[in-house]
Amino acid sequence: MRVTDTSDLWWKSAVVYCLDVETFYDADGDGIGDLAGLAQRIDYLAELGVTCLWLMPFYPSPDRDDGYDITDFYGVDRRLGSLGELVEVIRTAHDRGMNVIADLVVNHTSDKHPWFQASRRSTTNRFRDFYVWRDTEPPDTSKLVVFPDQEDSIWEHDSRTGEWYLHNFYKHQPDLNLANPAVVDEVLRIIGFWLQLGFDGFRVDGIPFLEQNAQNAEDPALAVDPHELMRTLRGFVNRRTGRATMLGEVNLPHAEQRRFFGGAAANELQMQFDFIGMQATYLSLARADARPLVKALRRRPSIDRTCQWATFLRNHDELTLDKLTDAERQEVFDAFGPEPEMQVFGRGLKRRLPPMVDGDPRRVRMAYSLMFSLPGTPTLYYGEEIGMGEDLEAPGRMAVRTPMQWSAGRNGGFSTASPGRLVQRVVTGAYGPEHVNVASQVHDPESLWSFVRKLISIRRTCPELGWGTWSVVEQPDRQVLVHRVDLDGSAVLTAHNLGSEPVTVRVPVDPKGRGLEATDLMSEEVIAGDSTVDLPLDGYGFRWLRLRPAGDLAVP
Repeated sequence: MRVTDTSDLWWKSAVVYCLDVETFYDADGDGIGDLAGLAQRIDYLAELGVTCLWLMPFYPSPDRDDGYDITDFYGVDRRLGSLGELVEVIRTAHDRGMNVIADLVVNHTSDKHPWFQASRRSTTNRFRDFYVWRDTEPPDTSKLVVFPDQEDSIWEHDSRTGEWYLHNFYKHQPDLNLANPAVVDEVLRIIGFWLQLGFDGFRVDGIPFLEQNAQNAEDPALAVDPHELMRTLRGFVNRRTGRATMLGEVNLPHAEQRRFFGGAAANELQMQFDFIGMQATYLSLARADARPLVKALRRRPSIDRTCQWATFLRNHDELTLDKLTDAERQEVFDAFGPEPEMQVFGRGLKRRLPPMVDGDPRRVRMAYSLMFSLPGTPTLYYGEEIGMGEDLEAPGRMAVRTPMQWSAGRNGGFSTASPGRLVQRVVTGAYGPEHVNVASQVHDPESLWSFVRKLISIRRTCPELGWGTWSVVEQPDRQVLVHRVDLDGSAVLTAHNLGSEPVTVRVPVDPKGRGLEATDLMSEEVIAGDSTVDLPLDGYGFRWLRLRPAGDLAVP
């Protein structure tokens, strides 16, 4: 690897930060976050060390699904601002060294979208085939619904035309017919529009649901191969701009994920979230046993050097545990969400990490250190850097979509509006803004914010983690994970104690006598040049070492 590769394939060395504009910062005092407010906080993100900003949907929307129900793919919701203000955000982020990606939602629209409104007027109008319709009553599809507490079928009867339309998600989100070339052409125009406006790529929503087959659409003429679609999108993105990336939401088994990378051809997605690794991480944390995570990482399929896994502990949806067995999922529920109101859809948790571990700062920091040390690109969800909690009284996924907590003042400094006008209420109780906020942490060297900032700084100086070869350093203690990532003669070795009891681990530094030495990346202390070194780890303790030839002038 050459250092210049890190700019050509910037996503392999990025630190991604996801936020929802409407809950980040309200500049005009109407109770809703806006683009003007986000622009004022770009320097905050730059100071934290973020290199890629992911914006959740900002498009015009009735907002029945937090903006994922879109009525205009080419616009900005007027509650959030204007296209001009969006350009200012992108321009300012670029000036501060951040790439910006947008949510690309092409599985469905809102039922208020002009296309769908037109499609309902008759069975022969030109927008009818923009959606998937059937003229016979559908069978029982209750086992296919995404939200079992809200829907009991993936088909909805339309009284106006007497037919049924497909909706893999909510009934107010009719599925687009991606077997229609005119729809695909429109999708490409949408992508081209936002690339032209300055975006650096997309987080592609709900990719497994882009497939149309006999199980859902029930019409061979409507079959859609999502891989062919991804290749079409990737080819278009490459033609329009050679540096944009597509980060896919692909919660599927590893073999299917490899296919969505494009396999050996690497011609589909450049990045995918590691859902299996995330779920195994929580199982390992619940058991204080590194083996589930090691097993998941070892089973990652090989991917092309231009591709990358995105690692995460929390995203904007439920913390899904669907890839665990029923017994394993129950273990995680028992450890981190034992009450029914903490769980959602029977498969996940509506919680953030700090409350899950009872606010233990050792466990919180160890978990984030572990996530940042894994091979891949770390992804943060807004508020993680300060240890925000959730609002369990909010329905479903909205529990973790609360306003950003900037200060201990009214509304957590998010807005000057009266609390009743806020887009969503601020978290209350032990994780409310009077206890957890940015202002109290940014100047405190011992705060979680300062710790995450240091992790990001270390991660950005460790190309090994994005580019190198991963391996486990075997240990007798199940509670300890020691792994290393090697690249071009250097390596990063990390040790994490998932248990509450202290332990000492022996790790190899220079077993072959090649003149290597170890530097502690947290303290910058040169530890040893011996064949092995003993590392003491406190309960939930961790260490980061860089191994390289003694006297190497590379910085860091």
